Amino acid sequence: MGREASERRIVMAKSVAQRWLEARVRPEYRMKVYYGANEIRGLPALVRSFRDGKIKIGSIEPIRDLGVKEEFDHFVIWSSDRDGLIELKDWLETRGCETTGVW
Repeated sequence: MGREASERRIVMAKSVAQRWLEARVRPEYRMKVYYGANEIRGLPALVRSFRDGKIKIGSIEPIRDLGVKEEFDHFVIWSSDRDGLIELKDWLETRGCETTGVW
């Protein structure tokens, strides 16, 4: 069994890991929403309820993999649905929120 067998196992492990990652990895898009003077009360909770399908926001379809994290002066939203995030960004901006845009 020497060196060739161990090298072969490493190459096989790398190819198995590569296949596993390719099957599960997807792009993720993010956006920051800053709290402003015209802040909608409880906005992060509102976005979570939208994700869960409890409320509707305009004509936007719920984004099921939407993540929300609150921070000091803003909150971060992320998802693999870029188009849905862009629609949500537009909705938030028309209501006076400042965003970083989808990146």
